[in-house]
Amino acid sequence: MMEEDRKKIGSSYDDIIDLPRHVSVRHPRMPLQDRAAQFSAFAALTGHEAAILETARLTDAFVELDEDRKMQIDGQLWLIRENLGQRPEITVTYFKPDEKKNGGTYVTVCGRVKKIDEYGRQILFTEGTALPVDHIFSIEGEKSIFDGLEISKDTKLCEAYMGKYPVISISLKGINAATYEDAFDFAVQIMQRTAED
Repeated sequence: MMEEDRKKIGSSYDDIIDLPRHVSVRHPRMPLQDRAAQFSAFAALTGHEAAILETARLTDAFVELDEDRKMQIDGQLWLIRENLGQRPEITVTYFKPDEKKNGGTYVTVCGRVKKIDEYGRQILFTEGTALPVDHIFSIEGEKSIFDGLEISKDTKLCEAYMGKYPVISISLKGINAATYEDAFDFAVQIMQRTAED
């Protein structure tokens, strides 16, 4: 500060203003960058911006598949299971629930199938990815896999009947019998009841 300026201000600190700055023997001097950080902007509402972004993030609703689509996916899974020795490469679109809010997103994964875990209801890929079977929206794959059904060879029959008549969906997974004959009889009963409905 200039001498003339000091006289104009008439400071009450005249006796100490020109003394040398104290330097501590115990504590090292704080680096200039750290001293500047003390005066940086203060975020009074920590996490507020992240909360706003999370609220604005959109999610998709889970689409419940109709019975025809479920049967189509079950048939595709059966064909994949029958061809596991070839490690078929497929592309699966499935619903991944959001961890923070209702809804989720549809994710597409491509890979070679290692196993279909029927008890855990998952498709396991060779690289370690596991997808929930119950959230599958669509499966696409090598044409040779899905053309494996005997009926698909009869193109005239397929053109004449496919998609033109109602489809009956029957689940046989609840059959629990000691012998093949008992299981067969139980399956026949289920089909008869379904046909009567």
